[in-house]
Amino acid sequence: MNLRRRDGLPIVVGHRGAAAVAPENTRAALQAALDAGADLVEFDIGPDLQLAHSHREIPAETLSLDDALEFLAEHDIGVHLDVKRPGYEQAVVDAIDRHALGERAIVSTAFAGSSRRLARIAPALPRAIGYPRDSFGVSRVRWPEGLTRAGAVALRQAMPVRVPVLIRVARATVLSLHHTLCSRAAVRAAHSMGVPVLGWTANDPAAVRRLSLLGVDGIVSDDPGMAREALATLAGP
Repeated sequence: MNLRRRDGLPIVVGHRGAAAVAPENTRAALQAALDAGADLVEFDIGPDLQLAHSHREIPAETLSLDDALEFLAEHDIGVHLDVKRPGYEQAVVDAIDRHALGERAIVSTAFAGSSRRLARIAPALPRAIGYPRDSFGVSRVRWPEGLTRAGAVALRQAMPVRVPVLIRVARATVLSLHHTLCSRAAVRAAHSMGVPVLGWTANDPAAVRRLSLLGVDGIVSDDPGMAREALATLAGP
């Protein structure tokens, strides 16, 4: 799967299916992402191979990884699997292979060791390193409430230097960066290494447009329909 932005606009990734439209990590959320025209649909995978962000956030309608992949294999959409903890990378890769989704799948993790294991297990599979680690629901918090303004600015300024180190240590082929930390310089640093950038999680039109203008290759949103509409305002005639 080639995620690099070429001409035009970034791709849209439905976050946890489409978490603003239907309960996250459920079949309904996956369907909502399809209905919204997302290019990829992302969902979380726990150690038990159930779709859930954490053991505290298990949907009322539990969905197994195999069930999710069987459902998505019938549709023309990319699949983004976010592995929430280290240790079950082989099982995730095996599931992707079972459903013949290797050519349209990407696996992400916030753990460098997990990314390196994926590199050994399935070197051809795109693997994204997520930063920062979203253990405490950072993606749900609107900046600057979750990150102080001064702290976010300082970290964003440091990202162009951190990006190459993060990519090399994780042996990542994709960078998944919180939207408040995205900058033109950080995107250029990743692109100089041939690594596309996904910005997460952009849940209002201004954030979507900002990420597009910064040059990211993909925008992750709880509301992929909104993201597509916001990007359409930037499209040329």
